[in-house]
Amino acid sequence: MNKIKTALERRAEIICAVRKFFLSRRYLEVETPLRIPAPAPEPHILAIPADGWYLQTSPELCMKRLLAAGYSKIFQICKCFRKNERGRRHLEEFTMLEWYEAGRSYDDLMVQCEELILFVWAELNRSGPLHYQRNEIDLTRPWPRINVRSAFERYASIDLEAALSTDRFDEVMAFEIEPRLGIDRPVFLKDYPAAASSLAAPKPENPRLAQRFELYISGLELCNGVTELTDAAEQKKRFEAEIQSRKAAGRPVCPMPERFLDALSFMPQAAGNALGLDRLVMLLTDSETIDAVVAFTPEAL
Repeated sequence: MNKIKTALERRAEIICAVRKFFLSRRYLEVETPLRIPAPAPEPHILAIPADGWYLQTSPELCMKRLLAAGYSKIFQICKCFRKNERGRRHLEEFTMLEWYEAGRSYDDLMVQCEELILFVWAELNRSGPLHYQRNEIDLTRPWPRINVRSAFERYASIDLEAALSTDRFDEVMAFEIEPRLGIDRPVFLKDYPAAASSLAAPKPENPRLAQRFELYISGLELCNGVTELTDAAEQKKRFEAEIQSRKAAGRPVCPMPERFLDALSFMPQAAGNALGLDRLVMLLTDSETIDAVVAFTPEAL
């Protein structure tokens, strides 16, 4: 009991520090509905039905509609829900930090991630290296950036093209690459294949790649950031492809998020990032499992 009490106290401190970071930079904290009529059709993410609508898998669609309405710097700390996600690092109900800023790119967000985590680290009265599960992690900036292709060449048993053509990209990432990232320094993994980045803008010089990154510390994925796709026609095309793929596989299909697509044409160039707060608390409390940093697990209810 004392251990979980300590973790929950530290969790509260971390959330306060995160909020302080964004408010001090004049971001507007927003709240959007948890229950929505149509989530984004994304590969490998299943929404949980709720009385004819769905519990949000992310606040992304509503927050982008706020961007389109003229709110240029926004953040939110909220609950998100994803079906069939339960494990040492996963809960079906979890806490997400999500933020967006107009006029920014994924390169800007990588810098901001460094600033955010070091700010929280300092607010906890900590300095020097981070220790997590027997790894000593040097937090000195700038943190390395490596692209997905290089990571496949360095760590994977097959090349990137083979992983994509055999639908093994996520499998190879999860079991061969991710556990080896950020062991002694945080690492940004960037420039994902466009086919694996349904809401990210393509790189202008190579449209087969997306302006997307993920941050890894000690093998733990913390966030997913992108330069946002603002082409409504292209976004609808990607959503339609995912819906058809789900139908062909006999998986549940949600309605098309039409109001989001209508608003997307008015959204400025922007970047957005989704960071798992439970995982950040795991990292900063040296907790091996997500169960150790939440007040209740599903099994305890």
